[in-house]
Amino acid sequence: MSRSVIAVYSGTFDPITLGHEDVVYRAAQMFGKVVVAVAAAHHKKTMFTLDERMAMAQEVTQDLGNVSVVSFTGLLCDFVHSQSGRVIVRGLRSVTDYDYETQMAGMNRHLAPEIDTVFLHTSASVQHISSTLVREISTLGGQVEGLVSPSVFKALQSKR
Repeated sequence: MSRSVIAVYSGTFDPITLGHEDVVYRAAQMFGKVVVAVAAAHHKKTMFTLDERMAMAQEVTQDLGNVSVVSFTGLLCDFVHSQSGRVIVRGLRSVTDYDYETQMAGMNRHLAPEIDTVFLHTSASVQHISSTLVREISTLGGQVEGLVSPSVFKALQSKR
C-alpha cells in the first residue's frame, strides 16, 4: 500500500471497540492518512450521540498522527471523494461480515469505480467483539472491560 493514499474507515462506532481500534491502528500503518468517518446514523437508534461517538473515536486514536476523525452523512463514496480518499477500509470478523461487506463494496464500486475497498481481518484476540454486543452486555450490567478502551468503558458506565 502507498503511504500517500488517503483511506477512509467508516462506521457508527456506537461505541468504538477494541476491534475497531485494531483496524484503525493497522490501517494507519498501511496508508498515509486514515480518516475515521463517524456516520451520523439517522436510520439507527444509537446509544451515544454523534458528538459522544466522535469524542470517543478521537480519544482512542489521539496517538496516531496520521488519523483524523470526521463525521459524515449521505453516501460513503461521496464522503470519500470529499476527503480526497482513494480507499475504503472495512474490518472483517466472520463470514457473515464478509457477505455483507462484499455486497457493499460492490455497490460502492458501482457508484465510484475509482475507489477501492480493502478488507482487514480483525486480529484473533478481538474477533468476537461487536458494538451491538458491547452495548447489550453493558446495558444489562455485564462486564465489558477488555472489549473497549478505558475511556469508552467509562462512557458506557455513565449510560447505565
